Amino acid sequence: CSYMKYCIECGTKLIKKECINFGLSEGLIPYCPKCCDFRFPRFNTAVSAVIFNRDYNKILLIQQYNRPKNILVAGYVNKGENLSHALIREIKEEVNLDVLDFIFNESEYYEKSDTLICNFIVRAANEDFKLSEEVDAACWYGIEEAKEVIYKGGLAEEFLEAAVSKTACLVLNSAQV
Repeated sequence: CSYMKYCIECGTKLIKKECINFGLSEGLIPYCPKCCDFRFPRFNTAVSAVIFNRDYNKILLIQQYNRPKNILVAGYVNKGENLSHALIREIKEEVNLDVLDFIFNESEYYEKSDTLICNFIVRAANEDFKLSEEVDAACWYGIEEAKEVIYKGGLAEEFLEAAVSKTACLVLNSAQV
């Protein structure tokens, strides 16, 4: 089980206690009987990016760790770093692209790594990526092709589908202006 077992303040063994706020239960939460305080679970936070070219008609997918799976650029948020900085840093570190602009897309908790993944729709300033040692391959795909070649059944596919739906509205709205 991934919840804390001991209090981070005093070291006392935690118990599970129901936490109720405004009559609504948050469920059984680790509680320190010595400090008389709830110790809410901690988890990792990561960012991932559906990277579009400037015209929103191509998506960059990468492959990592010697696996032939097309996925999204992603990485952990460092202590003291906000989501925006982590997003821009990860894109620069992995594919050396500058970010033109970005908007929040979706978030999802990934239990295998105890991580909240915050996904963004990103528009790259150009299409001239360079691979870091962390990335085995990368390729720009047309929208429909990206939907076909993205690794199936994972969060990357879910995030990509949501981003494509949202950017279709962005492109239509900007064309009407």
